[in-house]
Amino acid sequence: MGVRTLDQIVELLTQNLISPIVLAFVLGMVARAVRSDLEIPPALYQGLSIYLLLAIGLKGGVALAETPMSELIGPLSVTVVLGLITPISAYFLLSRFGKLQRIDAAATAAHYGSVSAVTFLAAIEATKNAGLEGNGYLPALVAVLEVPGIIVGLMLARQTRVGGMKAALHEVVAGKSIFLLIGGMMIGALCGPVKMESVAPLFVDPFKGVLCLFLLELGMLAAGRLRDLKKAGWRLVLLGCFIPLVHGLLGTSAGIFCGMAPGGAAVFGAMVGSASYIAAPAAVRIALPKASPGIYLTLSLGVTFPFNLAIGVPLFMGFAQLIAN
Repeated sequence: MGVRTLDQIVELLTQNLISPIVLAFVLGMVARAVRSDLEIPPALYQGLSIYLLLAIGLKGGVALAETPMSELIGPLSVTVVLGLITPISAYFLLSRFGKLQRIDAAATAAHYGSVSAVTFLAAIEATKNAGLEGNGYLPALVAVLEVPGIIVGLMLARQTRVGGMKAALHEVVAGKSIFLLIGGMMIGALCGPVKMESVAPLFVDPFKGVLCLFLLELGMLAAGRLRDLKKAGWRLVLLGCFIPLVHGLLGTSAGIFCGMAPGGAAVFGAMVGSASYIAAPAAVRIALPKASPGIYLTLSLGVTFPFNLAIGVPLFMGFAQLIAN
């Protein structure tokens, strides 16, 4: 049994690595390594992110319209609880084992308490390719998970400048990530699956191709952060892999516990184990200006994101299947 499970995990790892989404990310890293002049224009990058966030919201809204509220209460409650727990555990590890000062540990913990929408998308595609059953309401949980961890992280710092907490919370709630996710969900929930069919050719069919372009840019950004790993030190690099692993396995277990399908639990684990690099950096930059971007951005984008793509997601899929049986 154990050997078969290990073989399945290795197979899932291979399948996840050899996919257009992951290989697009690798291509971006290679472009930076060979010093290619490849660039994604900033306006196009913003357009891609707006498209992806709105598409996620629309899909989540349609799923909400088709899901009974009784089925959502458990997953929503678990999501909020994990959104409060994960930044605290990350803060403890970063301050004790990582030897970070309070403000840097809290700023980085805010990233690990929040969620990466792109990791969520990669996990969705990986579970589909593996033939694992998922849950349609997961996009709604992305929006729920994004906010609590950032708030807890800022509170752990206890060093926000005057008006910093209020400004940071406004940045999170009114920022494009939450605004587009919630707005898209409202549109999808109000319109339902029938009316949403009219925009499916734009928001459903091209989705994977747009995601590949987005990950191409993220690969270049992540490669640009690799030089900061020497400054971060081996302890932080190790934590950048250990924290998402622990959080991801916890999220996967919680997903199975609250009734998610194995594929849905694996995606939920990837969500809980991910680190934000859109909403969290914007909020932290406002509320904690003295925190080091070289630490929290390097760990979230340069270490944890590639780790989850290559190892975390297939591991969570294998673990979900193991405990579901």
